[in-house]
Amino acid sequence: MTRQRWVGIISAVCMLALPVGTMAASQPHDGDTKTLQGERQVMGTVEEIKSDQIRVNTGEVQPRHIPLNEAKEKGLPEIKKGDAIEITVNDQNLIVDYHLVNESGQPLQHAKHQVMKGQIAQPLIVGHDEAVIRTEDGKELSFVIRSQARSKMASIPVGTNAVFLVDETNKIVDVNFSNQEAVSRAGETPEKKSPLKGAQRRVLGTIAQPLDGDHITIRMPDGKEQPYQIRSLMRDKMEKLAKGEAVVLLVDDENKVVDMAIPPQKGHK
Repeated sequence: MTRQRWVGIISAVCMLALPVGTMAASQPHDGDTKTLQGERQVMGTVEEIKSDQIRVNTGEVQPRHIPLNEAKEKGLPEIKKGDAIEITVNDQNLIVDYHLVNESGQPLQHAKHQVMKGQIAQPLIVGHDEAVIRTEDGKELSFVIRSQARSKMASIPVGTNAVFLVDETNKIVDVNFSNQEAVSRAGETPEKKSPLKGAQRRVLGTIAQPLDGDHITIRMPDGKEQPYQIRSLMRDKMEKLAKGEAVVLLVDDENKVVDMAIPPQKGHK
C-alpha cells in the first residue's frame, strides 16, 4: 500500500469517524424523524434569546448556541425562554438540527427529514455551500449545504457512495459514507475530493460568446478566445451574462467553471 493511499484512508476515517457497518437511518421517535448513524439527541432548555442566537442549557459543561433563523425557515412556533428543545448533534458533536418538544419529550411538529442515498455528482462550488447529488435512480438534484455539513461534504470524493440527511427546508445537514467499502475507496481516490476553498484558478476576460448549452467563450486580455464548460450549478448565473460583459471566472482542476464574479467598473467605488 502506497503512503498516499494509506494517508487518504486515515484521513477519510478520521474526518467522518465512520463506525464499521452500514450507515442506516435510525428512528428515535417515529417514522418521520430520521437521523444518520453517529448522531444523537440532546435535550435542553432555552436560557436566553439574543438577536439571531438561542442559548440552550443542555447540562453539558458549556451551553449550546443555535441559530434562530433556522427556526423561521422550518416554520417552528415562536421560541421563548424556558422552552424545551431537542438538539441533534452529529458524530463530530456539531448541531445539525433542533426542534421544540413537549413535556414528555416528543416533538411539537413532525420533522419531515429524508435520508437519501447517492453520490456527489461533481466537485462542490466555491464556498462548498451547494452540491449536485446523483441519487440511486440516476437523477441529479441540487441542494444547498448548511454550514455544519460543508467540511464533511468536501471530504467525500465525487462518485463515492454516501448517505445524506436532508432537512425539511431541503438542505443537506449531515452526510456519512454509505459503508466501510466506500471509506476504503475514498482513501484510494483523494484527488476526487472537492478542492479547498480558494484553490480554483481565476480567469479574467469578457464574454465573447454567451452560454450555449454548457459552454461559454471568454475573450482573454490578449485577444484570444477560450471556451469553458460550466458546472450545472452555475447555469442560472451564466445565462445572465451578455456578450462583451467583463467577468472573472473561477475554474477548477478539470478546467470547468465553478463560480464567477463581475469586476467593478472603472471609476466605480
